[in-house]
Amino acid sequence: MGNNLVNINMEQEYTISIFTEDKVGLLSRVVTVFTRRHINIDSLNTSESSMPGIFRFIVVVTVTEEMVKKLVAQLEKQVDILKAFYYLSSDIVYQELALYKVPTLVFAKGDRVEKLIRRHNARVLHIEPEYIVIEKTGHKTETNALLKDLEQIGIYEFIRSGRVAVTKPMEQLNAYLKSLEAEEV
Repeated sequence: MGNNLVNINMEQEYTISIFTEDKVGLLSRVVTVFTRRHINIDSLNTSESSMPGIFRFIVVVTVTEEMVKKLVAQLEKQVDILKAFYYLSSDIVYQELALYKVPTLVFAKGDRVEKLIRRHNARVLHIEPEYIVIEKTGHKTETNALLKDLEQIGIYEFIRSGRVAVTKPMEQLNAYLKSLEAEEV
């Protein structure tokens, strides 16, 4: 066997994109599918999609390929879930947003913090007399790197959003969206 073959029993990070109708209680039903299978959700984000009335869940999990296929099949059996897809990180463009609240006094220590913010491609979002809020977008490793550096200086709060993602391969998603539009006609 060649080195390019991936062991289907090996756990990997997958991003699952779920298209749904806008219904109350749907989040609970989606999460229940993962809970029943004892699968931890690494990240969860929900928002409107590009189609009116259609919402999109982005769920990040670390499982085997066999398990992610079963998850997607189980999700699609749920009422009000229109379609689900799964992707490896190489198949998507994704980001997360992180906010850091740091004491204003850390800026009095010279330009060290300003250089730190520039080095991490972050920006000052809000300034108050007691604290400053810094914003950073990027992958989890990037937002964690800034957190680690800020912890050495002083930090009050930290929060990171769930993953937002768009797919690189357009064929699968476009075909699905066209089929939805055809059903509406």
